[in-house]
Amino acid sequence: MAVLVQKYGGSSLTSAERIRAVADRIRRAREAGNDVVVVVSAMGDTTDELIRLAHLVSDDPDKRELDLLLSTGETVSATLMAMALEAMRCPVVSLTGAQLGIRTDRFYSRARIVDVQTDRVVGELKKGRCVIVTGFQGVTEEGDVTTLGRGGSDTSAVALGCALGSPKCEIYTDVDGVFTADPRVVPEARLLPSISYEEMLEMAQMGARVMHPRAVELGELYSLPIEVRSSFHERAGTLIHGGDDMEVRKRVRGIAHDTDVAKITVAGVPDRPGIAHAIFAPLAEAGVSVDVIVQTANLAGNAEISFTVARSDLAAALDLTQRVSNELGAQVESLATLAKVSIVGTGLQSAPGYAAKMFGTLSEHNINIDTITTSDIRITCIVEESAVPEAVQALHATFELDQE
Repeated sequence: MAVLVQKYGGSSLTSAERIRAVADRIRRAREAGNDVVVVVSAMGDTTDELIRLAHLVSDDPDKRELDLLLSTGETVSATLMAMALEAMRCPVVSLTGAQLGIRTDRFYSRARIVDVQTDRVVGELKKGRCVIVTGFQGVTEEGDVTTLGRGGSDTSAVALGCALGSPKCEIYTDVDGVFTADPRVVPEARLLPSISYEEMLEMAQMGARVMHPRAVELGELYSLPIEVRSSFHERAGTLIHGGDDMEVRKRVRGIAHDTDVAKITVAGVPDRPGIAHAIFAPLAEAGVSVDVIVQTANLAGNAEISFTVARSDLAAALDLTQRVSNELGAQVESLATLAKVSIVGTGLQSAPGYAAKMFGTLSEHNINIDTITTSDIRITCIVEESAVPEAVQALHATFELDQE
């Protein structure tokens, strides 16, 4: 019997009524002949509320204790879901990430999965039970609870699907699937029936919140199709998979944006080997992810290095960068009012004209570009956050994404 892995986000579990509705969907999936493993997020805004409470009792909560606190949100969802299924006479058991055996490293609040032990879940499935698993969390070798970062339940679900050899992983949320742009910004945005792993990864990394990038990476690595669907109706959503032939997809598929962007600039840096490593090594050791990096040099032998981080990491990144800069005699500046706007589509670099068309559109709307970065299937411009709605709407229209 195939093992079907489903994940339900917090927006699908906001009340007892919604939990019962999801439980009924799970029951029907089991009655259709599937072994069912379900990953759940915390209900509604529970995680935000727990973070708020933590900061009411401590200005700087210990990361280990904070992870243990945040993990309780998913535990509540899992146990309530199990109770709802029991009331429907559906055999079920709920398991925490630690009970199941999701092993992670020790980076609290942003841990990475290193192993998924499947003996417990396989044993429960053989007993004829549905298995409800807490998403977003795991456990270290020492037995300490960790969390995987925001959106980590997606990663939990895909990791389980890969480990169990599932034919597909279903991600249920409060939107119909993946759109050509954020429908809240572009009402004309169109639902994509399918999208490649590569395109979805770029969309997710550039700000499309419907899927976590690490989950997409795992799906691609293990060739596990991922279907993003709404938990509020039965319609098909978006299938993330290997995709069509590249030549068929040589066009823009979507517009992504991300307003969680801060930039740090280090000026007056000696232009010699080892300087970049001196700046970025402490950031890596602290678990701070760096995105766009630009380095320029002048005739005086000095360089300027700029890079972007998430705004939540800005304070830590600034502190670490300032320490290194003091030793180098450099100056540090930061800016937290920027955003990323990207066009995404396989084959962009092998087809001329897309970059010029993007830059021309932004220019026509008097939107200044701070920095440009590209990949094989993406072109990203750093702009002022206030310009994002106009930029996204203009680019969506320019590339005619409202049309099939």
